[in-house]
Amino acid sequence: MFARAGLIWFGIMLTAILNGAFRDILLVPRLGDLGARAISCLTLASAVLIFTWMSLPWIRPASMTDAWRIGLLWLAMTLIFEFGAGHYIFGTPWRTLLADYNLLAGRLWILVLIATLTAPALIYLGGENPVSNREFSSPTPDDTPRR
Repeated sequence: MFARAGLIWFGIMLTAILNGAFRDILLVPRLGDLGARAISCLTLASAVLIFTWMSLPWIRPASMTDAWRIGLLWLAMTLIFEFGAGHYIFGTPWRTLLADYNLLAGRLWILVLIATLTAPALIYLGGENPVSNREFSSPTPDDTPRR
C-alpha cells in the first residue's frame, strides 16, 4: 500500500512542477505574483483531490487509519521535497520558502498541504467512486485486502 501511495505522490509532484511552470510562464505576467500563486495553489489542491479520487482504489487502504497514514506520508514527502530540494538543490533561500506559509500575506500554499494530508481520508470516507470499478494491474503481487 505505501509503495503504491509513494508512486502516486511522484505523479502529484510532477503535476505540481508543471503547475508551477504554468503559473510562472502564463499566470504571473497576466495576474502578478500574488494572484498567480493563489490560482496555482487552488489548482494544485484540486489536482491532489482528483489524483487521490482516481488512485485510492489502486492504493487500497484497508481502513480510515491507513488513509490517514497515506496522507501523512504524502505530507512528509511534500515537505521534505519542498524544503530539501527547494533549498539545497534549487538554492531557494529559507525566507522565501517560509513566505509561502504566510496566510496574512495572501499566500495559500497551506491549502495544498491540507489537501495533501486530508485527501486520502476524505476520499476513503466518501466511499465508492466510478474509478474503483476498474481493474488495476500491478507489477508486483499485492495481498492488501480490498475495502
